[in-house]
Amino acid sequence: MRRGHSRFLIALIGVALLGGGTPVGAHPAKADARLSRIGPAPDFALTLQDGTQIGLADLRSKVVVVTFIYTTCADTCPLLTAKLVGIQRQLGTDGVRVRFVAITVDPEKDTPEVLRSYAERLQAEPGRWDFLTGPKPAIYKLSHDGFKLAVSDGSDAQGIPVHSTRMALVDRHGQIRGYYDATEADAITKLVADTTHLLREQPK
Repeated sequence: MRRGHSRFLIALIGVALLGGGTPVGAHPAKADARLSRIGPAPDFALTLQDGTQIGLADLRSKVVVVTFIYTTCADTCPLLTAKLVGIQRQLGTDGVRVRFVAITVDPEKDTPEVLRSYAERLQAEPGRWDFLTGPKPAIYKLSHDGFKLAVSDGSDAQGIPVHSTRMALVDRHGQIRGYYDATEADAITKLVADTTHLLREQPK
């Protein structure tokens, strides 16, 4: 088995051990059903790719899609980010009310400069994408305890970070409204539908 696949399986096992399967209310059976409120999203104070500081409160007027990545990831991260860039394009003019937040789980390597170069390489649209870094303990606590997404520093696997492939959808009032696993075939379709639903539900 290739090492990339092994890391991916470890991530999925970690999610299961944390109760990271699809939570109750992750998405509705019908696209027009009211999305459940899973709980409040955790606040944070991290550093953007341009070196400035940002927190969840600064994004309160937006619908926010949160994911955890790292720039040297060779398998799931580029796939996940590419899918989110696709969503950005699908949303069209509605996309100005949506913010994509990608938080690195390898902050020692992923400096603001590295994240800025990564964003440019992936053609992530400025003003709609935030790539964040900061102190590793704060990021791991945010992922593990705040968003309930598995994360490990990979100390038992040659220091390669392992993290969940799920994305969290946060509404304009800071409530988590859904989780979506990027490895599922219909995850992007569900995420686009639910994001559009939130934009209708919370127009202001």
